[in-house]
Amino acid sequence: MGALPGSSDAGWPEFRGPSQDGQTPETWGLPLEWSESAGIAWKTPVPGKAWSTPVIHEGKVWMSNATEDGKEMSVICIDEPSGDILHNKLLFTNANPEPLGNAVNSYGSPSPAIEDGRVYIHFGSYGTACLDTNTAEVLWERRDLPCRHYRGPGSSVVIYKELLILTMDGVDVQYLAALDKKTGKTVWKTDRTTEWDDLGPDGKPISEGDVRKAYTTPFVVTFAAKSVIISTGAKATYGYDADSGKALWNVTYKGFSNAASPLFADGMAIINTGYGKATLLAIPVIGESRGDLTGTAKWEATKRVPQRSSPVIVGDLLFMVADNGVITCLDLKTGEAIWSERVKGSFSGSPIHHNGRIYFCSEQGETYVVAAKAEYELLSTNILDEGMLASPAASDGALFLRTTGHLYKVTGG
Repeated sequence: MGALPGSSDAGWPEFRGPSQDGQTPETWGLPLEWSESAGIAWKTPVPGKAWSTPVIHEGKVWMSNATEDGKEMSVICIDEPSGDILHNKLLFTNANPEPLGNAVNSYGSPSPAIEDGRVYIHFGSYGTACLDTNTAEVLWERRDLPCRHYRGPGSSVVIYKELLILTMDGVDVQYLAALDKKTGKTVWKTDRTTEWDDLGPDGKPISEGDVRKAYTTPFVVTFAAKSVIISTGAKATYGYDADSGKALWNVTYKGFSNAASPLFADGMAIINTGYGKATLLAIPVIGESRGDLTGTAKWEATKRVPQRSSPVIVGDLLFMVADNGVITCLDLKTGEAIWSERVKGSFSGSPIHHNGRIYFCSEQGETYVVAAKAEYELLSTNILDEGMLASPAASDGALFLRTTGHLYKVTGG
């Protein structure tokens, strides 16, 4: 299981929810059908360009935001019952942010994390801030953690015990840092030890060091005696001791610009190798130092694997959607495809699971709800006016969908 933030209500505390894996409590009763004219509790305009997932806690929805040119980075807090904006606060200004050069990223892609009294807003090397959730006062900030993102930041923060885990995979440097969440001071920092060749899977050089970059958010799994951060980077995935940052094991591959977050299930780390030829690897791992685990995969899946979206696991089934809209169900034990079906649209956001339903949100504005079972069944198709690159969030019976211009609270009916 993932590390759970110190949350006291049934909210959405991090990028992929309460357990970091896209799962929702069964008691929430999420909606099945909605449209622009039905099932929308409120629709609040959100200016700017940012693809971060909202976090939800104690009746408030928090989102990081940025201008399209990256010169201003801010936080927005919305009242969950009404949709009214409570705070719209500028956090960081940048005179000359590096151009994105990437149509599917933004300067505000990393998602926040929230717990009782504090919300953590992150923009990669452009800045990290901790705010009081009652007043929106900045309690601490850091702007001294270097990383040349080049095509923009993407990795979200993760709360683990008294630490805030940051992932910084850039053209120039690649490392993880754990900050004291009360003060913002660095507790540990671990550089990746990947051996770079700056070559793509075809053996040809990749310009500007893209083969060293990644955009992933780590997953924390707790074994009997140790918590391990599973962190996917370009060319390699690492297991780190969550308390000390010590590297325990690694798996190498040829992929780069990784975006999909890893998962852990059935004793295996489920890893997406990224751009080039995206492959899912199921690597048996434990909470001990094991060194190089390359070549130990229980299975590999190479067909219709997404380059951006993270998978979701329900029982012995794994569900994923490729960038081009092919939804696939895999047998988690063997990695074999049980079914694949194409839907309209392209996909960047990661699906969530609720009570036997998988929610897939497209860049064109559709949400496809598919039954989480070994036979394909499309339960509903729900269309909004704007597309979604942000992953959905949920809380206590409602979906929260961030489109290119608005935040929706969807209650259905």
